[in-house]
Amino acid sequence: MQNRTLLGILCLCLGVLVFSLQDALIKAVAGTYPVSEALMIRAMVALPILLFIVHRDVGLKALASPNWRFLASRSAILFVSYCAYYLAIPALPIADAAALFFMAPLLIMAMAGPYLGERVPWQSLAAGSAGLLGVIVMVNPGGGIFEWAALLSLASAFLYGFSQLMARKIGVVESATTMAFYQNAAYLFGAMLIAAVFSATGFHETGHASLDFLMRPWLWPSLRDFLMMGACGVIAAVGMVLLGQAYRLAPANRAATFEYTGLLWAPLWGFLFFAEVPDSGTLIGAALIVGAGLFALNAGTQQRQATPASAGAD
Repeated sequence: MQNRTLLGILCLCLGVLVFSLQDALIKAVAGTYPVSEALMIRAMVALPILLFIVHRDVGLKALASPNWRFLASRSAILFVSYCAYYLAIPALPIADAAALFFMAPLLIMAMAGPYLGERVPWQSLAAGSAGLLGVIVMVNPGGGIFEWAALLSLASAFLYGFSQLMARKIGVVESATTMAFYQNAAYLFGAMLIAAVFSATGFHETGHASLDFLMRPWLWPSLRDFLMMGACGVIAAVGMVLLGQAYRLAPANRAATFEYTGLLWAPLWGFLFFAEVPDSGTLIGAALIVGAGLFALNAGTQQRQATPASAGAD
């Protein structure tokens, strides 16, 4: 059991690192192309890779799962989650978008009790309140410069957290590769739907970076931009399998804390590729969010260690 948990945590850390590279690639193309085009190219590149992985792992027959409705529902939730996060990236520094998204581990800890029946100590709920304070510091709603795109990152965090609890629930009977394939299919069909809607309505640019990324008409990409969007497909295929595997192997309220390793990479890519330097509000808010998550993990670990001792005394 311990080795299973450690392997799950390792998969999660690697998955977070892989996905962090995607943020920089998406931000690089967000000023020229629509999100539906980026998602479409990403999904099409990932499709054959995932088919190969599924074939090697469980066989293609596994895709005709009796749990397809559950898998499709989880995948639709993840599509909305990642789409919301992508739309936040053009309007926010990468470090800000990532730090707000990292409310997800605290949400996973809070929801693990009612949804999965995992025991969540009161310290974890208190940590969630501290994490919320960190969000308020970052967003600075009374500062007169509130950027509503920050709410997209928070909505993405909630939906992502719930989807990973769903992965924990279905993971006893479904493989991570099957879940990743369904997720990629949702991205493909979701991108087609977004493109069709805004093509039919004629709505295009509005002057806001997030809305422009959503509504902008498709353009034929340059080779460089196509390769960047295609690289997101490779990243997605590997990252989805790693994250799905992580939440299959490790308890959700323990593995979730290691999502915070993404905050090591987001400021680095923002600084290296976009000359973004996090301000004091971002640093203080991110520190509160991370500190709250680590406190929650420590509380859960202490409780697990104390339980056998109490049982032995009886």
